[in-house]
Amino acid sequence: MLDVLGLDAVAEDVYRAMLADRTLTVDDLCRLLGLPERQVRCALDELFERALIRRSSDYADGWRAIDPQTALLNLLARQHAELERRRADIVTAQAEVAAFIAESASGDGHRERLPGIDQVISRLEQLAETARTQVLGITPGSAQTEASLAAARRNDARLLERGVAIREIVQDACRNDPATAAHARWLTEAGGQVRSSPTLPHRMILIDARIAIVPLDTADPRKGALQVTDPGIVGTLLALFEQIWQSAVPLGAGANPRRHGLSSRERELLRLLAAGLTDEAAAARLAISDRTVRRIMNDLCERLDAASRFEAGIKAAQAGWLEGP
Repeated sequence: MLDVLGLDAVAEDVYRAMLADRTLTVDDLCRLLGLPERQVRCALDELFERALIRRSSDYADGWRAIDPQTALLNLLARQHAELERRRADIVTAQAEVAAFIAESASGDGHRERLPGIDQVISRLEQLAETARTQVLGITPGSAQTEASLAAARRNDARLLERGVAIREIVQDACRNDPATAAHARWLTEAGGQVRSSPTLPHRMILIDARIAIVPLDTADPRKGALQVTDPGIVGTLLALFEQIWQSAVPLGAGANPRRHGLSSRERELLRLLAAGLTDEAAAARLAISDRTVRRIMNDLCERLDAASRFEAGIKAAQAGWLEGP
């Protein structure tokens, strides 16, 4: 049962035995569980490292099990913090990759600047005619312009007619924009695949796993884009796309698919706030308003019977609501 917290079966058995009888010594545990001393001591080391036991003040070479109400919640909190640290590392890596690509655009044959939206649209139209197998896209934000949607539909229609597979990841917030949501539904009905995610990195388009189109400036896509054909960079961006795709939700699943009681947006908001982001920063990442963030958190605290945001995060983690996509 406790393997979800990183404990192996032996460590869990030792912990349960120590909770049942707090006077057990190492020798007692060996006899009770039928395990060699080396294995029991390894389990004790693991439990001590995870702060589930402490040295006993009453018995020499003895241990004391920490009450699970305290110990397991603390362990959950530490694991949640580590998860958020890893997620933050991924976000940082995404930004660093984008910055590296933009800064290294030196005209070496693998990179070409496309200043301005018109040039980007023109190049995408050309690539739509030459793509052979697949086109992958990440489109962050809550809404797309009419010009962008019209150009995307023209290109996507030509690609699908020629049998080119299309997979696109949009941001959950786009479901609230009628025109953007309608385009995503059209693409799905026309044979493409569309998934959504609460947060997304910068915009990118990948053609046939050999060409990438990324913004020159992730903060201002209107400045244009960079076409990249360097295999190493394209491969990194492709891996990033696939990672996000696996955790994204199919568009047909509805605007608020729930797992363990949370929608994907609610779960992501808890993760962002637990990682230390302010309401304003979390709202920007989710492409929603600050007011919506506060409304969601008030609702979550009420549903979880939590007196604070921290308690809501702990209770959600304890219930398994933050696990998986």
